[in-house]
Amino acid sequence: MEAIFHEQQEGLLCAQHCLNSLLQGQFYSAVDLAELGTELDTMERTRMGEMGEDSPEYQRFIQQPSANMDDSGFFSVQVISKALSVWSLELVPLNSSNPAAVRAKASAISATAYICNYREHWFTIRRLGSQWFNLNSLLEGPELVSNTYLGEFLAQLQHEGYDIFLVTGELPECDADLVLQAVPAVQAAPPRLLGDVQSSGAGKRSRAGDAGKGVTWGAQGQVLDDGRR
Repeated sequence: MEAIFHEQQEGLLCAQHCLNSLLQGQFYSAVDLAELGTELDTMERTRMGEMGEDSPEYQRFIQQPSANMDDSGFFSVQVISKALSVWSLELVPLNSSNPAAVRAKASAISATAYICNYREHWFTIRRLGSQWFNLNSLLEGPELVSNTYLGEFLAQLQHEGYDIFLVTGELPECDADLVLQAVPAVQAAPPRLLGDVQSSGAGKRSRAGDAGKGVTWGAQGQVLDDGRR
């Protein structure tokens, strides 16, 4: 069953892949996110300019590279937040005192989606139908995470240094959610890390829907230790 939208890692565009996996469609490109980054840079420059464009602080600021993006494809949490605000969605740190975060810490499945960040790598974990999926772009396809394992999975990620954000607001409707509500996914084996997959000439973007019981997380932390992805 091909229902879940999943983008495999392309360059260092994990922020783009993370957002599109969350929204379940090809909604953002690197160009779109760069425009948001430029808009944020302009706003920050304007605020700094209010101190006086001749001030040492402003002069130092304008000589620094953007903190919101770079040529490698990196985008900051501010860019991701601004992209989500278009959909009336917000990021809330899971470790915050926000009531939604408190509920999610007590019961991970009470949320609808999480965004995880480690060393500038971003990926989404979200509910589709009544099931949870790890949509990490470093995997060859979506990975089913059982409801009973979700809380442990998030705790494991935090232990390994990930920042985890709860996504609040109503996610847009998507085909995968409707399909999986009617027919839960079944996955015979967990997806492999892209680094373990031999080149097969497959496209960078895939839709996968077969997920199932007893699937465990595929050691993403070890791959990310090399730095940005």
